[in-house]
Amino acid sequence: MEAIIPILVQLIGGGVGGNGIAAVLKQVNLGPVGNTIAGAIGGWLGTWLAGMIPGLSGLVGTAAAAAGTGGMDIGALAGQGLTGLVGGGLLTTIAGLIKNATMKSSS
Repeated sequence: MEAIIPILVQLIGGGVGGNGIAAVLKQVNLGPVGNTIAGAIGGWLGTWLAGMIPGLSGLVGTAAAAAGTGGMDIGALAGQGLTGLVGGGLLTTIAGLIKNATMKSSS
């Protein structure tokens, strides 16, 4: 169970980031479901990528590190939520821009 919590934090953070960026930048809005799905995927990917960067790997932690200590590492979960938020916002923005570019080119 403790191994699932960091992944849920990443997915939820990404979903919030995706919907947040879509609320601010209307031109990248994919709709509520699209924003949430793109954001969740971006949250997971963003945290995974941030964990590969040497300077950020300590901040983000890993699911194994958070679960392997026998307790939850709140700092690692906060880092995963933050990188999930940013990753979700970025992927939603990229997906929205691609959607808009393809819609314009097909008209």
